[in-house]
Amino acid sequence: MRIPPFITTAAMPALAMALALGLSPAGANAPTQARDSWRWTPLSTGSGARLRGVSAVTDRVVWASGTNGTILRTADGGASWQTLLVPGTEKLDFRDIDAVDETTAYALSIGSGELSRIYKTADAGRTWTEQFVNRDPKAFFDAMAFWDAKRGVAISDSVDGQFVILMTADGGSSWERAPAAALPPALANEGFFAASGTNVTVAAPNHVWLGTGAASEARVLRSSDGGRTWTVAKAPLDAGPSAGIFSIAFSDAQHGIVVGGDYKAETAAGNNAATTTDGGATWSAVKGLSGFRSVVAYAPGNATTIVAVGPAGTDVSNDRGRTWSPIAGPGFHAFSFARRGTAGFGVGEKGTAAMLGPSQ
Repeated sequence: MRIPPFITTAAMPALAMALALGLSPAGANAPTQARDSWRWTPLSTGSGARLRGVSAVTDRVVWASGTNGTILRTADGGASWQTLLVPGTEKLDFRDIDAVDETTAYALSIGSGELSRIYKTADAGRTWTEQFVNRDPKAFFDAMAFWDAKRGVAISDSVDGQFVILMTADGGSSWERAPAAALPPALANEGFFAASGTNVTVAAPNHVWLGTGAASEARVLRSSDGGRTWTVAKAPLDAGPSAGIFSIAFSDAQHGIVVGGDYKAETAAGNNAATTTDGGATWSAVKGLSGFRSVVAYAPGNATTIVAVGPAGTDVSNDRGRTWSPIAGPGFHAFSFARRGTAGFGVGEKGTAAMLGPSQ
């Protein structure tokens, strides 16, 4: 589900705000214990694209994606960025990128029909293979997630009252749709916001969770058998055509969080977050976010510290989401902690990017 380009009220002055805060040069790493003080360090990507996808493998290797077929990669923690070319994709909008290691990544473009595609590289972006082209004119793919280099899931907005979920077990060479009989019916207009590529998440060995939006209720679909069977639960977030769940994350198979709200009300501190302690079967509302948030992530190696990021700002919780404090600085559309590391990276409007680490 497309997010219009006007949710950018805080992204445009990002660099100016960061500089005004006196942020230090890139290079600080974040420890894994809980912290009360964080800071953004601005990075220069050299791109003017709207970036809505980011995937950090380590504190040094990070991938990002966005409009006009843009895919970026840094191998030095953001000090320099390489623009990677995928032939024939200049008009595509890559809203999600998932890197499974330093050299292997998947990029998903959004849009109706054949605009929704998945590409893969196994050589750090030097070459790309087109792995999937959506042939259903009613489908609109929004995000994806991978357990490892072979197993992954990609999600589309619902079509004719049915969820469209694709699974791969061979590194994207083939994709198989989850049977409609295994899924609950979709609500009217229910889908997945293409905002940060994080409204789907997975955990070993076979867990997968999806957060929905744009309907009368915000809901979480979950499977514990790799997508063979599914159940659904309501989440107490604001719901409606421009509201719902925008991001979901789990620290283990039981403890998770969803964030979102209404993207047309970026600074509204409404019902924007909920947590679960039973694997997503039930959800409890939590308060304290400063506004709409498009992405949420657990700090590496720390099940109690959570960071929520949106175009109007960032919040952190050190108690599993029960209470929150704002982090001074700019807002971003997408955010990723390093899979093997401690640093976090945010990306947003006009190629803006920054690294999140502890204050010194």
